[in-house]
Amino acid sequence: MADIASICVFCGSRFGSDPGYRDGARHLGQEIARRGIRLVYGGGHVGLMGVVADAVLAAGGKVVGIIPRHLQVREVHHKGLSELHVVDSMHARKQMMFELSGGFVALPGGIGTLDETFEIMTWRQLGLHDKPLVILDQGGFWQPLQAMLEAIVAGGFLDAGVADYYSFVADVEGVFTALAAAPPRQGSGYRERL
Repeated sequence: MADIASICVFCGSRFGSDPGYRDGARHLGQEIARRGIRLVYGGGHVGLMGVVADAVLAAGGKVVGIIPRHLQVREVHHKGLSELHVVDSMHARKQMMFELSGGFVALPGGIGTLDETFEIMTWRQLGLHDKPLVILDQGGFWQPLQAMLEAIVAGGFLDAGVADYYSFVADVEGVFTALAAAPPRQGSGYRERL
């Protein structure tokens, strides 16, 4: 993982119903800082977003937040970050998070987390990047997503090779194992799988 200097974390702006989600976000943040990796995320101080950012900062790590102006105006941005970028749109936020990151981790979250995660998957399928995506399936939260992806493949709308673009893991240690082992894209065969 020597080549991954920054990890983008997608996660909820709420805490979720299981206290374990907070524990997982906190543990991930601590490990990101301990490993000397910079956190890139959506810039909020609320929900799991705030938990993971606070954990990185408390452990002496660096955190880059990227937040759209309309959310910053509502004062949901984190005021103690290493860097905060205010952008004009949700799309600009996702683009900058992508540009500043060498890999991605999805924690439990809502439709915004799904949007970010699927955009990264789609860009990978289209051959726009070869950065790893790890989905932390804490407590089985993402099992329905995994089943849906398998159903899309079984239905003939997606090539089975898409599973190379992401990893589902059960715990924080698995996140870093998957990031280290993620295979890079091979050639430009993605066009045949559209």
